[in-house]
Amino acid sequence: MPPTEPASDGGVEGLLRELAPQALGALVRRYGDFARCEDAVQEALLAAAQEWPRSGVPERPRGWLVTVAARRYVDEVRADAARSRREAADLEATPRDALLGPPADVAAEREAARDDTLTLLLLCCHPDLPPPSQLALTLRAVGGLTTAEIARAFLVPESTIGQRISRAKARMREAGGRFALRSRADLDARMPVVLQVLYLVFNEGYAASSGPDLHRAELTGEAIRLARRLHAQLPSWPELQGLLALMLLTESRRAARTSADGFLVPLPEQDRSLWDRELVAEGLALVTAALAQGRPGAYQVQAAIAAVHAEAPSAEETDWKQVVALYDVLQQLAPGPAVSLNRAVAVGMADGPAAGLAELQAQEGDGSAARIRVDAVRGHLLERKGDVAGAAAAYRAAAARAASVPEQRFLARRAAELAARAAARPE
Repeated sequence: MPPTEPASDGGVEGLLRELAPQALGALVRRYGDFARCEDAVQEALLAAAQEWPRSGVPERPRGWLVTVAARRYVDEVRADAARSRREAADLEATPRDALLGPPADVAAEREAARDDTLTLLLLCCHPDLPPPSQLALTLRAVGGLTTAEIARAFLVPESTIGQRISRAKARMREAGGRFALRSRADLDARMPVVLQVLYLVFNEGYAASSGPDLHRAELTGEAIRLARRLHAQLPSWPELQGLLALMLLTESRRAARTSADGFLVPLPEQDRSLWDRELVAEGLALVTAALAQGRPGAYQVQAAIAAVHAEAPSAEETDWKQVVALYDVLQQLAPGPAVSLNRAVAVGMADGPAAGLAELQAQEGDGSAARIRVDAVRGHLLERKGDVAGAAAAYRAAAARAASVPEQRFLARRAAELAARAAARPE
């Protein structure tokens, strides 16, 4: 079958983002050397970005990428062999055909039937790497996030994330690139980072930290896909169940998050008839099963909060007292500014906006993203209190700092609406 029609640059870019971790996983499984495999895959991606828009996407694009990357890898090994006695010995002991792999059409057939992304995810979360490096490397290699996106997720400079990724790759190169699972204890050690990575990838997809799009379906879809696969292999892990439930319950609201004119719609104002009830039902079943095991963790508690929202007919009928109680538990398990801010919102709904504003006083974060959230929450609480001028000022301050275009548009419009209401009030 001939290649497909030439795709647009945007279509090729999206496809390559999706295929990159799969190609890297296949190459790492075959050769083991993560750092060199990643370099080879990057070269293959560059070649595809130049070739596919002109000649069309191949019938088996993943196989194409793996084959081209494998040949780049072999070229690099042969070049390094002259400088490394150990690598030269390895090369002499390995037939050239084994290094190159099967012919392109056979490789494509095999790679199309196998997805090594989950293996790559576990590989990147090796306990010999420092946790910050594990997260940065995995978000880059598996999640497909850019260095800038990862930096925003952690509220650190982009250069810091770049250094973490470089150090992680150097450490893997020193270890020979082979970071395979050794035991169940090894898996236990990796799982917290694995879950955190999936959580961050999903969050970046559900509420993009920057750019023109509110939602990046390729990221939320990949995070859910990997969580499902992991859950199928480890069905008795309550925190994994909790994380998957949280993703499904959150993703169920996606159709209601934007208005007809493309503006963000906050949770209290969403048309709940648009929520995906199949995802809701699946998420509720998962969180119920997880909590029944009696080992509550942060993801289970967050899923329980999402479940309270999912079961409520409206924002007003939500059991806000229960939400506050769950945030109290979450603060014990995973304290942080986001938890405190969300608790302030819940307190404002349960006990009135004045109580929520009192909670907010201690949440004046220093980071730009935290500052945006503080101002936005303040605007919400002041609006509910009836201080429309103060709410408009808070929303305006949040909009000025927002990197996400949809979020900026929402905050700016809300500020303008409230400012107009304040101006129209009699003296």
